[in-house]
Amino acid sequence: MSDWPDTIRAGEVEVLEPAVRRLLAPNPSPYTFTGTQTWIVGAGRDVAVIDPGPAGSGLSVGDPKDAFGAGHVDAILRALGDQQLIAILCTHTHRDHSPAAAPLKAATGAPIIGCEPLVIADDGPRADAAFDPDYAPDRVLVDGDVVRGDGWTLEAVATPGHTSNHLCYALRETRALFTGDHVMQWSTSVVSPPDGNMAQYMASLERLYTRDDRIFYPAHGPAITKTKQYVRGMLGHRKSREAQILRELAKGARAIETMVAVMYKGLDPRLTGAAGRSVLAHLIDLERRGKVAAKDDIWQALDQ
Repeated sequence: MSDWPDTIRAGEVEVLEPAVRRLLAPNPSPYTFTGTQTWIVGAGRDVAVIDPGPAGSGLSVGDPKDAFGAGHVDAILRALGDQQLIAILCTHTHRDHSPAAAPLKAATGAPIIGCEPLVIADDGPRADAAFDPDYAPDRVLVDGDVVRGDGWTLEAVATPGHTSNHLCYALRETRALFTGDHVMQWSTSVVSPPDGNMAQYMASLERLYTRDDRIFYPAHGPAITKTKQYVRGMLGHRKSREAQILRELAKGARAIETMVAVMYKGLDPRLTGAAGRSVLAHLIDLERRGKVAAKDDIWQALDQ
């Protein structure tokens, strides 16, 4: 975590490489770590912003009441200075990532570009990660589409799983990948049905493993430099979780809550709901593959 200083504070701009700046939003939580990271890409006359973050009611950055990012748009505008914002990109439409896009567009005239809109019912535990109902992109990107500016090119990389509309963005000039919530060092990504899909998530990880990205810049937490090694570890972790589930079900039918208590010993109680959602995502994938079945929320292994 060498790029993660102890003194990191919301509203302060950090230069991680000449064309990449980081700006932390003031929305820390058990699900966002120290907050959402907004990325400013470009060192010339024009720039792009990736994941503008949450929007709020006008409190100043750093105000202890600023729980969901009020004032973050002002901090972005200050960071831009005289540079022209020509693209506002969102990796996905959870409420800690995309709501500030609209006020940032209103302030700069820059178009909102990136993932497609998505608003669905989700009975998961993450109040901070509800879908943004007001997200309205001017241009939707699909895999391989590019956005260009002065000295930079961002390519959309489709990575469904955490959400079905999740995109990463590759900075071609420096082989940096902005990974949103798909890959993070501080925590595994929550895969929460009905939209979160474990099979898609694993396929997206496999795709990243085949790429040659030099560094990952996630939306929460420090950058990741050993990219292939880290993705390989994430794939192994998910496969180990699947094996744990099958071992538990080999002992007899189980409810998800019972499996979480065994599989996640010592977990922060505030995160047990999210753990249960990821277990459910694994179970749905196993059900699709004919390995398990459920009746009245009780899961059991099927004879193979």
